[in-house]
Amino acid sequence: MSKQAVIVVDIQNDYFPGGLWTLHGADAAADKAVRIIAGAREAGDLVVHIRHEFTSPDAPFFRPGTEGAHIHPKVLNAPGEPVVLKHFVNAFRETGLKDILDSNGVEKVTVVGSMSHMCVDGVTRAAADYGYEVTVIHDACATRDLEFNGKVVPAEQVHGAFMAALAFAYANVISTDEYLDQQGQ
Repeated sequence: MSKQAVIVVDIQNDYFPGGLWTLHGADAAADKAVRIIAGAREAGDLVVHIRHEFTSPDAPFFRPGTEGAHIHPKVLNAPGEPVVLKHFVNAFRETGLKDILDSNGVEKVTVVGSMSHMCVDGVTRAAADYGYEVTVIHDACATRDLEFNGKVVPAEQVHGAFMAALAFAYANVISTDEYLDQQGQ
């Protein structure tokens, strides 16, 4: 079994146009994630899908049992690929993610998905803390504008700041093309 896995974080319908919590560049990031997933499948690497669902029907998005909480059709799991349901930002918290990775002998994880400033950040930091070698594919991640202290922070700046922070101490942060070149694909 491969010692490498791709973790596909929360690429779900509500983040796309027409969803309840649209992200800037969701389609473009998902298209890059498709390439990473295809390369992993071709190499025989484990692909683990993370699906966030809030527990309250009053949640702003990813409401239980709704179409918006489903994995987006671009990145649906193939037969045999695990889907980890989570209720928190960190995909390791109160889930079987670590058990899945460890039982498959995974030592290196590659992260793609949404949102850069929340769940991508959370799973990346936790994976590094657990001792996995982590790579984040920056152009296969998406986020949205944020507001802080009365000022709007554009999505591109939010994304850039979080990728810079992860690159500083938690992960190798590279593009889809760079990653696929390194993988020989």
